[in-house]
Amino acid sequence: MHPTLNIAIKAARRAATVINRASTQLDILPVQTKSPNDFVTEVDRAAEVAIIEVLRDAYPEHSILAEESGASGESEYQWIIDPLDGTTNFIHGFPYYAVSIAQAKNGVLEHAVIFDPTRNELFTATKGAGAYLNDRRIRVSRRTRLNESLIGTGFPFRELQHLDAYQAMFRDLTHKTAGIRRPGAAALDLAYVACGRMDGFWELGLRPWDMAAGALLIQEAGGLVSDLAGNSSFMESGNIVAGTPKVFAQLVAAIQPHRSGALGA
Repeated sequence: MHPTLNIAIKAARRAATVINRASTQLDILPVQTKSPNDFVTEVDRAAEVAIIEVLRDAYPEHSILAEESGASGESEYQWIIDPLDGTTNFIHGFPYYAVSIAQAKNGVLEHAVIFDPTRNELFTATKGAGAYLNDRRIRVSRRTRLNESLIGTGFPFRELQHLDAYQAMFRDLTHKTAGIRRPGAAALDLAYVACGRMDGFWELGLRPWDMAAGALLIQEAGGLVSDLAGNSSFMESGNIVAGTPKVFAQLVAAIQPHRSGALGA
């Protein structure tokens, strides 16, 4: 295993310790609203501090882009961090949330860790070296037909101007797939595509820390990731489509008639 990935795993597990400790005291956990439907807790902040401490100790010269504290430093190496993806789930005791950490070099994703502390599931990937779940090599599913596929998604909640376009996509895909799931944590949803539990995924209005680690996992597991147009600018646009190679192509095609309504598509 690459030493940089080992550091990322150490950081994710350190954050998970913070999260697990707090999960037993949800009734007294203070919650703040960052924007409508977007929440933050002292757990998010404490988990992020724990991650950054580990990363800074190992790589003090690297830059960081983190959900709660923003961007800091200048370097060809950047850590992209979501300390607790699925905060709304967490504060309701709904056990679907994760720590997400990725590293990019000159904008190219190189390492990824997504850790689900509720199931003790560790998803990891290094560019060119494959994707793993708890040290077992994973691949995207073999499904090839959209109408037989289980597709993940997330409702637009930060930028409601996407809502009409999204609803049109959702309506069409409800008819064209075997089922749609919205568990509420994009990073973990993408990890589920990587290991074959879902066959594809799409969402609008995400942030880089929601997508970075999951995107690399899917690519290293043999899947494809793009923006709504099938291009590579998903990290910039915030709109993402992912899936097995053949399901991905059908998913992108199904989305196209509704793409003009999505900002940054």
